This record gives sequence, C-alpha cells and structure tokens, in this order.
Amino acid sequence: MDFMSDSLHNKVRFRTFNVIDDFNREVLGIDIATSMPSLRVVRYLDQLAEWHGYSEKIRVDNGSEFTSEVFVNWAKAHSIIIDYIKPGCPYQNAYIERFNRTYRDDVLDCYIFNNLNEVKQITEDWIELYNNEQPHDSLNDMTPFEYRNAA
Repeated sequence: MDFMSDSLHNKVRFRTFNVIDDFNREVLGIDIATSMPSLRVVRYLDQLAEWHGYSEKIRVDNGSEFTSEVFVNWAKAHSIIIDYIKPGCPYQNAYIERFNRTYRDDVLDCYIFNNLNEVKQITEDWIELYNNEQPHDSLNDMTPFEYRNAA
C-alpha cells in the first residue's frame, strides 16, 4: 500500500491510495480524494476486505497514516501484521513502487483531469485492463487475474 499525489487542471491537489496484492500483482483498489486521513484509509481497507478478505500482513512505509493509532488499532483488531519498511528505503516495498510508476505513466501523466470523478472513472477502467488484460513478465506472461486463478 502506498500513496501518490497529483492535481486537477485547476491545481486542486488530490491523493491516491494504492493497494496491490504482492503475490499476483493484482490491484485490489485505488481510493482517490483530496484528503486521505487514517480513518478514510481504514474504511477503504474494510471495503476491500468485503471483496478480498483481510490480509495476514501488509507492507507500508512509515507515513503518518500508517503509524497512527487509528491504523495500528485497526490492524490489531483484524490480526494483521504491519511490516514497516525502513525509513528512506522505498526499494523494500518494490512491488508498490513499480506499480506506482506504471499507474503514473498510464493514467496520471496521460490526462488533464477536470474533477475527481474523472480521475476515479479513468482509474477504474484502467484497473480493469491492468488486472484482466495486461500480462506481466513476472507472472509468466499471465494477467493478475489469470495468475490468481491458476494458483
């Protein structure tokens, strides 16, 4: 899990909260908003858990959203181990960093967004392609969906 930032054409900043499955590189979800406090993060993770179940372990950086009491207590309540990377060592979370670059190249840098609904719709369409139609070298040229179903 990781955050990214960008802006709309009117310079309003927004953030994305990107969640992927390291095992099969599947995008579990991307939440998009102008503000991403810890309460919003855990609500979104609860939403994702309705579809995918709760993870046993999550890898995150040491950002305030992930070190907050709200987040730590949420993880404990769901028996989730938080695997914090060392500060200044993004390579320890290489899968999400690689994913962030792909999302930036394919979506955020390709469009001039007028509003958050546009960002959300284009992102949802792109996630569908990424998970179901885009093969990955690291998955023996299978899509994340194919790899998950073959496992």
